[in-house]
Amino acid sequence: MKTKLKSITIIMILLAIVTSILTYPKDTIDSVLTAVNIWAYNVFPSLFPFFILSNLLLNYGFVEFLSELFTNVMSYFGLSGNCSFPLLGSIISGFPSGPKYIKQLLEEDLITIEEANALIKFTHFSNPLFIMGTIGSLLLKDQRLGIMILIAHFAGNFIIGLSFKKKSHNPKTKISLKRAINKMNEKRVSNRDNFITILSNAIYETIDVLILLLGIIIIFLILTNLLAKTLNLDENMMILIRGILEMTQGIKFVSNSHFSSLIKTVLITFFLSFGGLSVHLQVASIISDTKIKYKNFLLARIIHSFISAILVFVLYNIIF
Repeated sequence: MKTKLKSITIIMILLAIVTSILTYPKDTIDSVLTAVNIWAYNVFPSLFPFFILSNLLLNYGFVEFLSELFTNVMSYFGLSGNCSFPLLGSIISGFPSGPKYIKQLLEEDLITIEEANALIKFTHFSNPLFIMGTIGSLLLKDQRLGIMILIAHFAGNFIIGLSFKKKSHNPKTKISLKRAINKMNEKRVSNRDNFITILSNAIYETIDVLILLLGIIIIFLILTNLLAKTLNLDENMMILIRGILEMTQGIKFVSNSHFSSLIKTVLITFFLSFGGLSVHLQVASIISDTKIKYKNFLLARIIHSFISAILVFVLYNIIF
């Protein structure tokens, strides 16, 4: 009986969505075009080169190189030096690159499943240029707010990483640049594939992931705009729903709202650290064929969003 009820519920929801799309065809088309625009001008150009380069670096021993140099740093998080690659990569390129790098290392047996489940909790970094440029300068029109959001967002991640480590490590290993170069060289020499093959595979894998992200962004943007059309909700409630479903739209509507500068900063930081269900589905899709647990990512993002919001609240009151 429960399975039948579940099937009926799913069909009813899908029929309601179809009805809404037919009722608001122009809004649906606008949502698709907006999603494609976000993907084409933000997601694709920021992730494509980094995904390609990460694959090349992985094949030519850069993970082994970083492992030697950052083994002491990663020991504070209870992780091996190899885990430095997805951590640093996610900081530079922004989400959802973290899960992609973690999955790559896991498939290459460079990290354990325990380390992958730990990394998934605190490699959710928004692109620094997006925070400083788009949010700080363009939307909030105050560079100081962008800096505060960046500090709170990043600090929240590191707090989670340090708080959830399973065991404590003291950095005692003596770092050797020569040993790091030797490890990198050994990896490169042992790779039997030529550069063209490695590059081609990297491009194919990257395009597959980015097309998947485009589809998810389109779906969530359509759902968000249809909810706004069909539900007679308070404007503030609708802003909250938008931010929880699709982060970029939530941030855009918050920046254009009547809220005070403090409330805007706190809400944007909250949405950014949670990521929106659109990003959550992207992450779940990337790790779906692995043993990495999505619930670890979900729990960490809930905690991350509150920690970052509290931190930015404190910073705002100190500075202003």
